[in-house]
Amino acid sequence: QYSETVMEIPQSQRLGPNTGLDLVRATEAAAIAAARLMGRGEIEEADQAAATAMAAALANLEIDGRLAMGEEARENIQTPITRGMRVGTGNGPSADLVVDPIDGRRQLAQGRAGAVSFAAITNRGALWAPYPAAYMEKIVVGPEVAPYLVPECLDAPAGWTLALVARATRRNVRDLVVFVLDRPRHAHLIEEIRAAGARVMLADDGDIYGALLAAMPGTNVDILMGIGGAPEGVLAACAIKSLGGAMLARLAPQSETERAEIMRAGLDTKRILTCDDIVSSNQIFFVATGITDNILLRGVRLAGDRAETNSLILRCETRTRRLIFAEHLLTG
Repeated sequence: QYSETVMEIPQSQRLGPNTGLDLVRATEAAAIAAARLMGRGEIEEADQAAATAMAAALANLEIDGRLAMGEEARENIQTPITRGMRVGTGNGPSADLVVDPIDGRRQLAQGRAGAVSFAAITNRGALWAPYPAAYMEKIVVGPEVAPYLVPECLDAPAGWTLALVARATRRNVRDLVVFVLDRPRHAHLIEEIRAAGARVMLADDGDIYGALLAAMPGTNVDILMGIGGAPEGVLAACAIKSLGGAMLARLAPQSETERAEIMRAGLDTKRILTCDDIVSSNQIFFVATGITDNILLRGVRLAGDRAETNSLILRCETRTRRLIFAEHLLTG
């Protein structure tokens, strides 16, 4: 059920093996720009700085790229990174990208752990882009549980799904950790999880980060549940597929206006999607750079004219996972 879907890609349009190393420069640039505003309470200013730095780095990629998703549907902010914009030099393979300069804006503004910069790239036409949808319901698990995740989990009581995860991992439900965004809409879900006996990891922000924790072995997070951003869900699917995990997703409009816009766009709010539905190629590179310290990555260190970054690169085709520590000479 979760076997990879592979597009027929001409050799000239295949992404090169170093694409991830090129793309990570964009998240590094965004992370450094954002880190300068850590703890200052300036969410929009940090987002603008990170997006501007990322856009400049993306322009140098040797690709004919475009952004498949932006945040116009969910956030009323001015940003140089918008849906449909062209990126790269125009030379090289045609590609679609989805990016998030700062995942965890509140954490960054408050100087707390968990802010990360993300980006992913795949072949042109491989990404499902559900604009103008802003929100989707998600369940994310890692490779060990992936073969057992079934569409019914999205409508089943939380306890039923957690029992499935416990059986797949040969553990007790009380040993499981569930990542959930701390939102009023999740009050009933959190009650269900606690009633089932599992533990809850609440986060003010960081939808993609939570999905990565759930999909990556060794993080002490077993599953992500709840409603988060639709662009973040598309980005997360690139990481989850690259890690061999599994995801169930369904559009979940949070207002009548959003629901009406989705209906006008012809999008199906009942359809349950997997990673293969969201990204249909295995030519995927997913990159992340820590902005503030977190479980996966060290945050940016600034010292005079130098900055240190810690990044992750995932390549779906080879299941390669690289951790990179870099030192940057800052100019200007």
